[in-house]
Amino acid sequence: MNFNKEYESRISYIESILNQYLPKQEGYQKIIMEAMEYSLMAGGKRLRPMLMWESYRLFGGQSKVIEPFMAAIEMIHTYSLVHDDLPAMDNDEYRRGRKTTHVVYGEDMGILAGDALLNYAFETACRAFEMEPDNSRRIGAALKILAGKAGIYGMIGGQVVDVKESGNNLSGEMLDFIYRLKTSALIESSMMTGAVLAGADEKDISKIEQIARRIGLAFQIQDDILDVTSTTEVLGKPVHSDEKNEKTTYVTWKGLEESKKDVARMTEEAVEELHAFKPADGFLEELLKRLVYREK
Repeated sequence: MNFNKEYESRISYIESILNQYLPKQEGYQKIIMEAMEYSLMAGGKRLRPMLMWESYRLFGGQSKVIEPFMAAIEMIHTYSLVHDDLPAMDNDEYRRGRKTTHVVYGEDMGILAGDALLNYAFETACRAFEMEPDNSRRIGAALKILAGKAGIYGMIGGQVVDVKESGNNLSGEMLDFIYRLKTSALIESSMMTGAVLAGADEKDISKIEQIARRIGLAFQIQDDILDVTSTTEVLGKPVHSDEKNEKTTYVTWKGLEESKKDVARMTEEAVEELHAFKPADGFLEELLKRLVYREK
């Protein structure tokens, strides 16, 4: 297997899905559709829809019912980035190597673009009911996961504590709580949704959730590491932003070397658990490894 070739092929597939589900740029509110496209099509790893698709395939899923959910999860992730970059939050001017949405469209439209992407994500996911009305039970269960992991008991909850405690010296327990909700929740949502739509049983869905949680934590810790060790040119966004915002991170808590060890341990545990499902190919395992050992 040529991983890089397979990865690029999946990126192209996901990009085509995103383009397919973006709203037409028309009407008096046309500017918001433009801002949505600017934000959504800015590039990136497309990690969450890719993990969703791989999890769907892992459990034998073969239909296109997964596609609106793949678009939806990337819309939710993108809205969170748009809002993260706002002056009231991280106040970042660059994302994925280009100007952030609020810099290009103004702070007001930046807020509304995030709102629009979140709402449109669920409009998009609901199209699955039209595609497979006989599968409404699975689709409903997948929607419940998507909504829950993005809300106050998931990503938003983690972000609330992160913002509220900014500048404070956090305990390791609170930092783990923030990371588990703020970052891991959407990765859990991605892989669980794929499993649910493919018909996995509750026991296997729970195992997938644990794999995704470990990968999400490792991914966020690696983010902390890169904020200290990388450059703006490589990352495509400002470095040392955690220090600027006086945030406690794994690096400030445990140090650089211990943080690297935690990334390795969590990744190895996730990959070992994945082996129990006997993937048809090695792509998902290699993807998990590359995501957490990435340089950007």
